[in-house]
This record gives sequence, structure tokens and C-alpha cells, in this order.
Amino acid sequence: MKTILHKADSRGFANHGWLQANHSFSFANWYNKDRMNFGALRVLNDDIIAPKMGFGTHPHKNMEIITIPLKGELKHKDSMGNTWESVLPGEVQVMSAGSGVEHSEINGSIDEHLNLFQIWVMPNKENVAPRYEQKTFDVSNRQNKLQTLVTSIDEDHDGSLKIHQDAKISRIDLDAEKEFSYNLKSEYHGAYVLVIHGTIEIENIELETRDAIGVSETETFKITSKSQASILIIEVPMRF
Repeated sequence: MKTILHKADSRGFANHGWLQANHSFSFANWYNKDRMNFGALRVLNDDIIAPKMGFGTHPHKNMEIITIPLKGELKHKDSMGNTWESVLPGEVQVMSAGSGVEHSEINGSIDEHLNLFQIWVMPNKENVAPRYEQKTFDVSNRQNKLQTLVTSIDEDHDGSLKIHQDAKISRIDLDAEKEFSYNLKSEYHGAYVLVIHGTIEIENIELETRDAIGVSETETFKITSKSQASILIIEVPMRF
């Protein structure tokens, strides 16, 4: 088994006033040659956006973009005809940029900050037709069990959103003193595990809120919760 530990305070940080951004991997003006990606996972940003503020219209191409709001209201508009769609905590949004798309993202609240994760996964197909999906996931369905949010568009998995990559994005909420075994899709996959909140242990390594660990070259690994914990797991091919 191979592991790589990324403590919360080792992430890149940018304070733009209206935006407080934490970068797990090199992004924008933050560059770390040792933090370019984890397999096909290219970006994991933990953003806090001030009320009524956001990202103006900008382009993307050949990237699978997944957004998970944690608090507040995200408003999304794009060149595919989606006009200020609301994306709320409990929902997940995916956008396949493919051959090219433009979009805008803003905090839809006038008085509450927006906190979200934005994930970029490098696709296994380029220049596909752009596509957009969002879906609500019942929080109770991830209590002490894995809730699958996103899978490959080529995989027959009911209930998940789809992207152009052999990846799986999941969440699990564990009570204190629980154990959960995670099984990887194949020997060529790895899992990037981020603690949304709480304290867990993986391979005798303790992880606290916003700490992350990449796990690869194994079939399975065990997660042990030291407190109530909410966990995001991004499984991706390590070779692509």
C-alpha cells in the first residue's frame, strides 16, 4: 500500500477578499511541483465565497467538473442554456466541459457565505458534447454506509451522476468508533480521502478536519472514526 498525507494547513491558500480559497493541488497562483494531481484528480478546491459574489463568465474545455455545496446557495449559469440554477447542500452538480463551455458561478445569498468543494477530474474522452447534471442525495443514506455520488458514464450504476472517467466519488458519515472498509475498483485505482469534519484513522495515520490522504497500490483499506466524521472519497485511475 502506498499513502501520501496532505494536512489541511499544507494546502495552498488565497485570500481574494470575496473569496477564501484552499487548494489541495496546484491551482491559479499557487504552485507546488509535488502537488499537481493525484492520478486523474487534478483539482480539489475548498472555497468560501462572500454573499452576492462569485466567478464571472469563463470557459472550460476537456475537464470533468464536480461541485459539492456544503453551506449556502450556489447559482449556476452556462452556455448550454442553464440559467441561474440553484445548487444547495445535499445536492451535487457535474459539468462535462468537453469541446468547450462557458459558465458563471455566484453565491445566490445576499447575507450568507457559500462554502463548496470544486473537483476537477481529467477525462478519458476529449471533445465530447458538453453536458450538465445535478441531483439531490439523501443525507440519511450515507450514515455509516457509502453513498455513491458520481460514477463513469460508461458504468451501469443507478442513482449516480455521470462523468467521462472511470472514477467514483462518494461520501460517508460515520458515528464515533466505527470501522468501514473501502474496496478499490482495481489495482490501477487510488482513493483520495478528505475529512470534511471530525477525526479518523487510516493505516495508523490520524486525520482531522480537512486533512486528506491518498491511498493506492492496494485492494482495500480501513477507515476508523475517532469521533463523528464526514468523509469525501474520490477514487480515480492512477494511470490515464
